Amino acid sequence: MKPPLQTGSFIDEAAIQQVLDSVRPDPVAIREVLAKARQAQGLDAREMAMLMTVSEPEHLEELFASARQVKEDIYGRRLVLFAPLYVSNLCSNECAYCAFRAGNKSLQRKALSQEEVRAEVQALVDQGHKRLLIVAGESSGKQHGLHYIMDCIATAYSVKTDRGEIRRINVNLAPLEVEEFRQLKTSGIGTFQLFQETYHRDTYRRVHLAGPKSDYDWRVTAMHRAMAGGIDDVGIGVLFGLHDWRFELLAMLAHIRSLEEHCGVGPHTISVPRMEPAHGSDVSIGPPAPVSDLDFKKIVAILRLTVPYTGMIMSTRESAEMRDQTLALGISQISAGSRTNPGAYKSGGDSETFEAAQFQLGDHRELDEVIREVAGMGYLPSFCTACYRLGRTGQDFMDLARPGEIKDHCNPNAVATFLEYLQDYASPETRQAGEAAIAREVAGMEGVARQRSESMAARVRRGEHDVIC
Repeated sequence: MKPPLQTGSFIDEAAIQQVLDSVRPDPVAIREVLAKARQAQGLDAREMAMLMTVSEPEHLEELFASARQVKEDIYGRRLVLFAPLYVSNLCSNECAYCAFRAGNKSLQRKALSQEEVRAEVQALVDQGHKRLLIVAGESSGKQHGLHYIMDCIATAYSVKTDRGEIRRINVNLAPLEVEEFRQLKTSGIGTFQLFQETYHRDTYRRVHLAGPKSDYDWRVTAMHRAMAGGIDDVGIGVLFGLHDWRFELLAMLAHIRSLEEHCGVGPHTISVPRMEPAHGSDVSIGPPAPVSDLDFKKIVAILRLTVPYTGMIMSTRESAEMRDQTLALGISQISAGSRTNPGAYKSGGDSETFEAAQFQLGDHRELDEVIREVAGMGYLPSFCTACYRLGRTGQDFMDLARPGEIKDHCNPNAVATFLEYLQDYASPETRQAGEAAIAREVAGMEGVARQRSESMAARVRRGEHDVIC
């Protein structure tokens, strides 16, 4: 691995614009790119840009069908579920689109105590969650810095009940030094997640008015430092609505290629948040570069075809309808039953408590309802954490994913963890839908995946927990 970069020079805005300016809608070229994309070997920048020109109904249908094929070839019908846990909304940044920004004096500020963290985690475990994403604002005070976050992680892992516990914690935190990333690694996290928000420098400057986050280069090189610090699973993303989505996708691809070149592997996940209203933010109510529903679906499909082996995450920013539609286009992970303000799970806080949340939610369904509905749509909900815990991360994960061998692990783990949820937490209606989904999924498996699934399911039915392979 090469030394971490100091600047974001790998985001060449002139080169990106040149690619965008050079492509025009071409039915023959579009079909050639889609044929290549269906081989699940990925696309280059020009090919990615060619898919951005798709607008005719027949080409849109082919684009979406290709994304569906690639997603199912690699991930099958499984869908990983998690919950975000906001432990603090203290923040020293002035981000024009965010309710947590330092200048928002109407927001009630809070950092959870460890007892409050414990109560929040207990509430999430009681719902059936096994995977958490810990989120915190970027506080300037040492009291709520890295050590506070590591204490929160330790507290979350310590919560145990007769029915379950949190088995994997990912984090969405501010950029760190290499040595700090090494410290964070010792806490047992899975993925370190950080969004650039926008790769366009002038736009970045205009919406990040003050605070540490105003340093573009420090933020865009954070993943290089994370990997240098031993964290081999990282998650990236942009906030769609700040700048032209076409530019953002090509810049994100440049970021991915830089990580591959300097660190040996690209991001484990990509998130696709689209701007939603945030309390006290005019920018969030009138985004500078709004993204239509159709373009948003194109974004998901194009990313799936360009970087086929990267997990894609959809949050509850989007409506239930939009989330359901994008499952077939490339999304492989979703949050469910989310709250975006500290302390809301234990208090039973309404997900409509807009004034206390980081942004307005679009999907207000609880976990049980989400599971019942996606299972009814033919998907297999999964709470699997096996890859993190058995060392299948970074390059090791990609070595299994590219030849298609990862499904022999992921599908059986999905069956076992979903069945565990159904037996311990699900409502009768959800259990019925879930059992049908498992039977359908296992019937379609072959070879070692089916053998493992049937064996692991039998063990769960006998009362075993945390059965993994």
